Amino acid sequence: MLLHIVFAGTVQGVGFRYFVKRKADQFGVKGFVRNLPDGTVEVMAEGDEDVLKEFMSAIEKGPPLAEVTGLRYEFIDKDGGFSDFEIQY
Repeated sequence: MLLHIVFAGTVQGVGFRYFVKRKADQFGVKGFVRNLPDGTVEVMAEGDEDVLKEFMSAIEKGPPLAEVTGLRYEFIDKDGGFSDFEIQY
């Protein structure tokens, strides 16, 4: 199962990607996190649906300096083929 999330708000330059990476490692989730040119942060995560729901709850507010003003997400019923979780630059 894949979980695709796009976070909006004050989410770049506040350690958001590193925060998500730490949480992904804690939950054993694979995929990636990256900044997008429009100032949002995109997360693509792969794992068991229940684990992905817990992971999303753990990251939805972001790190202390972030201010998430909106997020879009969708669950996709397919395999992403990721081998680990990485920060993309």
